[in-house]
Amino acid sequence: MKTIIEGLHKAFESRVRLGIMSALAVNDSLDFTSLREYLEVTDGNLASHLKALEKERFIGVKKTFIDRKPNTRYSMTKEGKKAFEAHLVALEDLIRSQK
Repeated sequence: MKTIIEGLHKAFESRVRLGIMSALAVNDSLDFTSLREYLEVTDGNLASHLKALEKERFIGVKKTFIDRKPNTRYSMTKEGKKAFEAHLVALEDLIRSQK
């Protein structure tokens, strides 16, 4: 028997990961500092969540230098977009089922 929450992806249970994916869904890419400021989290907290999403291959990472300073940018992969959209559909279905 299929439950209504089966479509929810475990990788997006954290509010920080949900925030990262939401921000990347509406931006081609964002750098670490922008994500940290937008989500109002610490460097370590953000880094651990980014690493988890990278491990799932939901986000891509591009490291460059700007004026000799390292700059790390993140973007959503096709796989990440597909998984995130499926997660959002499952959330909408869950909400509709409660009416």
